[in-house]
Amino acid sequence: MSPGELFRTLRRRWYVLVLAGVLAAIGALQVLRPTTTYVSTAIVVLKPPVTSNQPNQLANLQPPLAAVSLAAVQQLDSSDGEAELRAAGVAGTYRLIPRNSGTSVTPRYLIPSLQIQAEHTDPATADRSVRTVVEVYGKHLSDMQAEQRIPAAGRMSVTLLVPPSAVAQTGTKSRGLAGTAVLALVAGAACALWSDQFLAGLGRRRRERAAAGPGRDGNAAETAAAAR
Repeated sequence: MSPGELFRTLRRRWYVLVLAGVLAAIGALQVLRPTTTYVSTAIVVLKPPVTSNQPNQLANLQPPLAAVSLAAVQQLDSSDGEAELRAAGVAGTYRLIPRNSGTSVTPRYLIPSLQIQAEHTDPATADRSVRTVVEVYGKHLSDMQAEQRIPAAGRMSVTLLVPPSAVAQTGTKSRGLAGTAVLALVAGAACALWSDQFLAGLGRRRRERAAAGPGRDGNAAETAAAAR
């Protein structure tokens, strides 16, 4: 299709472009006045027990601790873990992000700290969800150690390094408006071309039926007269 044919097609189906423009305007209003969401973030660390030769727990953060923490995270990332968190009162979306000291291809979880995020339209609810995730995470670690019958004095503990703090999410409105305009232009042009082809084909079939109709009626009349 040449540019001239494209222009003539869009001009014929101008009402499709008008409809796309109206939908784009509605989308632009959502971009200009979006619903404010808040992201709350906390960081916890899994620490070994205090011993006589290592009184500073933070100086003894070994890779095995990260493996234990990752096992608890995998439990919470499962469908049963999600149901448990929802039942405990976690609302909105949440993420558990182990601190990764490797790459995305070959991860090496050597740091036993965990970043927990929750997103909600209410900042208080986001903070409360993060605290709930921290509590459930700590419970899973405690249950894992209880199953192994580890004495209380030799158990690992969870410490909150960074308390939850909700921050409003901000976006770039100009990018949103540009994306809405491009999407409306592409979708409007595609719908206009499709509707033009559909209506043209429909009109062509109607003309063919109208042209063939009298002939078929005449042949049917001749056949009926011959039968008499």
